[in-house]
Amino acid sequence: MNNVLLCLILGLVAGIISGMTGIGGGMIILPALMFFLGFSQHLAQGTTLALLVLPVDLLAAWTYYKQGDVDIKVASILCLGFIFGGWFGAKIGISLPNEFLNKAFAFLLLLSAMRILFMPHSESL
Repeated sequence: MNNVLLCLILGLVAGIISGMTGIGGGMIILPALMFFLGFSQHLAQGTTLALLVLPVDLLAAWTYYKQGDVDIKVASILCLGFIFGGWFGAKIGISLPNEFLNKAFAFLLLLSAMRILFMPHSESL
């Protein structure tokens, strides 16, 4: 029962942060599954991907869309690439050792954090 409550709270927190900031919930959920539930990198990645199926961010995206803050053309093109990229990346990911995936994921998180902290930002491209 504790794991059910933990997963519900984790999903709620990740959803709130994702909706507020636009980051993928996987940046929060994947490390939390490893830390709190002892998941391997592969199990955490597979579980995170399974929860990120279409309906997860639908309400959050709709909220931004109603405010005029969604570029449908760009989102559609990104989605097309993301579908095939996700499939291809999963094929590669399942063949890589957990240790490598742990380090690659940590590196991407650090790189993202450094970019956000130290690079100048603009409102649009």
